[in-house]
Amino acid sequence: MSATAQERMPALYLSHGAPPLADDPVWPGQLAAWSAALPRPRAILMVSAHWEEAPLALGAVETVPLVYDFWGFPEHYYRVRYAAPGAPALADAVRKLLRAPGLPVQDIPDRGLDHGAYVPLVEMYPDADIPVLQISLPTLDPVRLMDLGRRLAPLRDEGVLIVGSGFFTHNLAALRHAGGVPSWSSEFDDWGRRALEAGDWDALLDFLNKAPAGRYAHPRTEHFVPLFVTMGAAEAAGEPATQQSVIDGFWMGMAKRSVQFG
Repeated sequence: MSATAQERMPALYLSHGAPPLADDPVWPGQLAAWSAALPRPRAILMVSAHWEEAPLALGAVETVPLVYDFWGFPEHYYRVRYAAPGAPALADAVRKLLRAPGLPVQDIPDRGLDHGAYVPLVEMYPDADIPVLQISLPTLDPVRLMDLGRRLAPLRDEGVLIVGSGFFTHNLAALRHAGGVPSWSSEFDDWGRRALEAGDWDALLDFLNKAPAGRYAHPRTEHFVPLFVTMGAAEAAGEPATQQSVIDGFWMGMAKRSVQFG
């Protein structure tokens, strides 16, 4: 049964953190409070910066092991489990929405949730009792990802929480030589906040050229562009002006700004 307009799920862009997020004294509580304030999703659709695959791929539709896509961390981070139910019905719905000439969809049935998906979900929905489906980033083109979000938007009326998972600033190489919050991170974060508040989506789509330190804050863009899936899902529902930054501040020098539409 479809949700009513009042039950439409928000669409989120969140900065997902790394495995040590669990040890932060503040951030896990922020994520938990955010999820507690949301309607309970019937399912969650995750688009993570850590899975680039073209054509667009659907991950496992049943519970499979997590993808520990990080190296050099203490052993206990590799023991984390998040056995969320699979979401075969959601996968079918995604296939139907994306079925069109030039939009092939592939299945990778053994591909589990990566840390861009499960690290925040452990804090937001620790009982792992909500079906989760992860799909790949089929491109890094903001315009095409906006269109993907528009196509997926009807899922929100079926109780599906659409989540673009990235990091609002992300340059690990530069952080190795920085102390505190580097200027490129704080300047980009402030610009992004103002662009979102102003609804300047043209500027956001051209963030590499329009933002201060854009190419330094994102030498590769995979951690910022999941935002455009979220924005497309909001635009299709007529909600571009409803955004709010639910989490802000910095973690290890990176902006952890996380945004809700709807």
